[in-house]
Amino acid sequence: MSREIIAILRGVQPDEVLEIGRALVDAGIDRIEVPLNSPDPLTSIERLASGLEGQATVGAGTVLTPEQVTAVHDAGGTIIVSPDCNPAVIDRTKALNILSYPGVATPTECFTALRHGADGLKFFPAFLIGTKGLSAISAVLPQGTKTYAVGGVGPDNFAEWFAVGVSGFGLGTGIYKPDFSANDVAERARTIVAAYDRDVPAG
Repeated sequence: MSREIIAILRGVQPDEVLEIGRALVDAGIDRIEVPLNSPDPLTSIERLASGLEGQATVGAGTVLTPEQVTAVHDAGGTIIVSPDCNPAVIDRTKALNILSYPGVATPTECFTALRHGADGLKFFPAFLIGTKGLSAISAVLPQGTKTYAVGGVGPDNFAEWFAVGVSGFGLGTGIYKPDFSANDVAERARTIVAAYDRDVPAG
């Protein structure tokens, strides 16, 4: 079962990333992003993509330029996540046939992203948009649009977001901080997976 959960490993070091990635996969989370403002992020992405080939979808977050998209692709990344909606980034991502998840907060940004081929929309920061905001925007989005809440979401409020139709979540400090061990990550990932499985709508 592939859950709509993206683990955000901001600040992860290349020498620890594969152990942490394996802990996530073992707990049931198979989508992993390394933000590009982490230490040597392309090395981390390369190690995850190689070490978890066939087990996880790996890529980068905080991707701001088309050139960064190309670098992530060359490192083996297959998912691009951004904090903003930059059509040039989306265009390069889709030209390379990898997954695009731009950050959005308004209907204008949502439709701009979708027109350029985004695979899903990252509502960021989710705690500012809120469940009421997502509900209102979702009402005008094309049926089947994948939406992800990122920023201020976690196992305590998954149910509230699922109730307004969110597809999934991106989780950062709730699952990883730079001083966390692989065991720390595994413990948090198991809690997150249990809550997700409990709250995700049937079907």
